[in-house]
Amino acid sequence: MESSFRNAEPDTSGVVDDLNAATEADAARTLSLCLDVPRWVEGVLSARPFTDVPALRHAVHHAAAPLTAEEVRRALAVHPRIGEKPDNHDASADYASAEQSGVDISDASVEQRLRAGNLAYEDRFGQVFLIRAAGRDAHAVLDALQSRLDNDPETEAVVVEHELREIAEIRATGSLGDA
Repeated sequence: MESSFRNAEPDTSGVVDDLNAATEADAARTLSLCLDVPRWVEGVLSARPFTDVPALRHAVHHAAAPLTAEEVRRALAVHPRIGEKPDNHDASADYASAEQSGVDISDASVEQRLRAGNLAYEDRFGQVFLIRAAGRDAHAVLDALQSRLDNDPETEAVVVEHELREIAEIRATGSLGDA
């Protein structure tokens, strides 16, 4: 799956320059905050130097495809439930908080529906509900959550990997651009 969202494109060329110029270790640390899957990080690193942001996006979406179930579990471990604040205060938590900033849970009914939906999803699939929250409001997230509860496990695994890669793209490029 390719990214399916669009937004005004900020100047992200500096991100490409920074990743290209970074040492292997520094670039790996940066990328692991985007998607904490070592095989994926290695795959993206192997695509350096990036000629431009679309080349970086291509690497983000195609490195280590498909992710294994264990890699997905590892990646999900650093993501808080949608609508909840992360427990820790590190760079990954900062990303998650910023990405979920548009999901306003000040409405008690929205908060209750998210909590119930998260629990239903976890009961059904045995993992945290993951969605690219950046660029979406609470109602869009709730609609997606309800819809995805009808997925079979195989379909949901494909959707989760797609969402992980969209989150990784946002984090790697600093934008909501189209891949």
